[in-house]
Amino acid sequence: MAGNDASIDPTPTGAEWWRHAAIYQVYPRSWADADGDGVGDLPGITAHLEHLRDLGVDALWISPFYRSPQADHGYDVSDYQDIDPLFGTLEDADALVARAHELGLRLIVDLVPNHSSDQHEWFQAALRAEPGSPERARYLFRDGTGEGGLEPPNNWESVFGGSAWDRVAEHPDGRDDDPQWYLHLFDSSQPDFDWRNPEVGDMFEGVLRFWLDRGVDGFRVDVAHGLFKEESLRDQVRPEGAKGGATAGEEAGSMVERAALDEPMWDQPEVHEVYRRWHQVLAEYPGDRMMVAEAWTATAESMARFVRPDEYQQTFNFAWLLAPWSAEKFADVVTHTFDALEPVGATPTWVLSNHDVIRHVTRYGGGTQGLARARAATMTMLALPGSAYLYQGEELGLEQVDVAPEDRTDPSWLRTKDTDAPEIGRDGCRVPMPWSGDSAPFGFGPGSGQPWLPQPSGWGSLTVAAQETDPESTLAFYRRTLAARRDLADLPASVKVVVDGDVLSFTRGDLTVALNCGTADAALPDGEVVHASGPVDGTLPADTAVWVRG
Repeated sequence: MAGNDASIDPTPTGAEWWRHAAIYQVYPRSWADADGDGVGDLPGITAHLEHLRDLGVDALWISPFYRSPQADHGYDVSDYQDIDPLFGTLEDADALVARAHELGLRLIVDLVPNHSSDQHEWFQAALRAEPGSPERARYLFRDGTGEGGLEPPNNWESVFGGSAWDRVAEHPDGRDDDPQWYLHLFDSSQPDFDWRNPEVGDMFEGVLRFWLDRGVDGFRVDVAHGLFKEESLRDQVRPEGAKGGATAGEEAGSMVERAALDEPMWDQPEVHEVYRRWHQVLAEYPGDRMMVAEAWTATAESMARFVRPDEYQQTFNFAWLLAPWSAEKFADVVTHTFDALEPVGATPTWVLSNHDVIRHVTRYGGGTQGLARARAATMTMLALPGSAYLYQGEELGLEQVDVAPEDRTDPSWLRTKDTDAPEIGRDGCRVPMPWSGDSAPFGFGPGSGQPWLPQPSGWGSLTVAAQETDPESTLAFYRRTLAARRDLADLPASVKVVVDGDVLSFTRGDLTVALNCGTADAALPDGEVVHASGPVDGTLPADTAVWVRG
């Protein structure tokens, strides 16, 4: 067992490592394949940890690697205290923790508490049990409505499309005569737990302790806003024709749009008692252990409730990710974020891409312009106080891949592909990393041929090996920016934001950061340009950011 690494010392209260960290997300299926089966694994991650050290990040967050049928690529967990054979063994996990700590990297693992796999032993027991049994009380089973109970218990929709309810009698492992339905806010293979049952909370405390004892430094908590639903499970009230249930990725819409929605399935007040309990568990362990919430909340104020002093250490700030390319919109996000977090004493987080959303090079227009904007937005983000989360491959400038329909694997595509409004799904941001070479699998694994999601043929110039020798590459830019970011650690943890036309600027002590979101050159701030996202010669070009000191 890896245990706690004495080389990582706790820091004084108020200066914990996570408050100003750069944290890199690894999607394990798509990072590196050590055994040649076309799917990434834990030994593959361990073998490439030096890339993260050289990049200059402080920690890595790894998406789920637990035992799972992989219906949602690991977010459907059948055993929270074991490794899926697809990814390796518990010994491989211990080796990964130990090597990360040797390199000075903290390690955050994903936790999926809203739902389990339908292959979890608890759900299998519930399917075999009678309605009203203790086994069923761990999940949200309800009788159907309408004649013969053949209609769902309410009108809630799955985030992945279709009804959020399935009849037990129609489940492959269910009983033919069973009158009940079960709730799944995501795929039908992901039944939601009933967090009003104390057995659920006790089980997850055990899961936390299992991984903390193995030396992990924190948890990213999936669907942190979803554990509790309104107890009555009433119908959702929504405008005619509006889709219900959307909470993830680009489906989330803006906070303003979501604030006007009736969402009895999300962000219920009881959820905060769970996180107060977890906070106390983490406090028993040395080394500034932490949690970060994936909480798609409707307002900055509701986001801030998750990071009160006795709950989460951090929550993702998705407003930054959702903002369009606009100086005014970016400024609004920065201002509202600090205004919301100040009363609870929390530090902000910033993120531009992850495994659920379209890569930001593509969101910003793609091609040369999209890459210029992506670099400028990243450099602006990395100058802001707080922590920044990076997604694998963004340091290479990867764009969203147009995955062919026959190669798509995302359950949101599989559930909707035959409907009038199919969801393309999230496969395009999950295509495996290109490490080296001129053809697939681009060093992702041994052998030849395509990995689990096909890589574009033109990726040869984007590989890590190709970019390492090019001082103007996106990889070189990320390394320079992350190195320069360390020099900002002693600057004030507050900013003064100004918008002048299409230019956003903010100051931190003697540092001025300016981002030109317009189409024409703008004036440079006074002082010495210490870093820029693109060429600067007396003016600030469009789609460019600068750091100026003095």
